[in-house]
Amino acid sequence: MTLFDRLREAAADPWRDYCHHPFVAGLADGSLPKAAFQHYLTQDYLFLIQFARAYALAAFKADTLEDMRAAATTMSALIHIEMRLHVEYCAGWGLDETAMAAASEAMETTAYTRFVLDCGQRGDVLDLIVALVPCVVGYAEIGARLGSDAATKRNGNPYLPWIEMYAGAEYQEVSEAARTQLDRLGVARGADARFAALAETFAQATRLEIDFWEMGWRVGAS
Repeated sequence: MTLFDRLREAAADPWRDYCHHPFVAGLADGSLPKAAFQHYLTQDYLFLIQFARAYALAAFKADTLEDMRAAATTMSALIHIEMRLHVEYCAGWGLDETAMAAASEAMETTAYTRFVLDCGQRGDVLDLIVALVPCVVGYAEIGARLGSDAATKRNGNPYLPWIEMYAGAEYQEVSEAARTQLDRLGVARGADARFAALAETFAQATRLEIDFWEMGWRVGAS
């Protein structure tokens, strides 16, 4: 088993709740309220800013040029490509970048992103990547499952482009690269001896992903 597989197995219950949350089900059948998705998109914009900071920290924490380059490449892609694409996508939902940038972080956004940054500040680059990987790989798993599920609504589903983005080959390659990096760092940084602590970091990050879905779900239910 890969290190990611072992971490996911150790956090089987929260991982299931994360990947099969009602928010995700609402994306699949198109029933998620528009207000819930708009709130999620705004908070995701703020979330990406903090994730870019996390990858800057990963570059600082790296002890090989290869890992420094990987972190810097990801940070640059987040700032220059993913955020631009996110802003363009959000425009189709009536959201503009100025308004999103001026929005206040939800408690769930702050809790999750600062947890990730704290993991990196207190620990090493492996601790940081373990805290980051549930987001990166989880979205790929959700996208692939919904994209291949015959029950996913296609006709008239406003969330189908979101599903297709994360189900697509480009994002699946990003996910696979993250898994490969995790394995490499695990070997270099003694993951076997530290597995219990790494598993708790992974599980907590996964629980914070659930809270992020809950944040949007509550908006839709109100």
